[in-house]
Amino acid sequence: MKIESVAFAHNELIPSKYTCDGENISLPLHFIDVPPQAQSLALIMDDPDIPLAAKQSYGIEVWDHWVVFNIPPTTEEVLEGVNPAGVLGKNTRGDIAYGSPCPPDREHRYFFKLYALDTMLNLQEGATKHEVELAMQGHIIAQAGLIGKYNRKK
Repeated sequence: MKIESVAFAHNELIPSKYTCDGENISLPLHFIDVPPQAQSLALIMDDPDIPLAAKQSYGIEVWDHWVVFNIPPTTEEVLEGVNPAGVLGKNTRGDIAYGSPCPPDREHRYFFKLYALDTMLNLQEGATKHEVELAMQGHIIAQAGLIGKYNRKK
């Protein structure tokens, strides 16, 4: 299974259009070779490169930008500026939405993680990444990742 974007290549720069410096819209994504036995997909976008002050202020190690679960396993494409069909979880800001890259200090890495699951998750809209990860335990049949980088233009 693979996750790709026409907007950027793995480990390359995310165009500013998809960040707080641009249109602040979600990136186009492609899901490739999802296992036929998958019952649902989950998508998580997060940033492990947050500054110490954010870690201390929010009591976290990683900033969650986008959490979507119970995505139909037949989904092959997520259009630019659109959430995939599924259930939206809550990001670190507390929004039930895509939160664009907006690093305050330096270049950050943004991890897009796609999980194929053998079940639907029994969670409500607004579930946190932690809740989604707990619910996925023992149900992941495949996973894929894509990393994009971004540094604000000063």
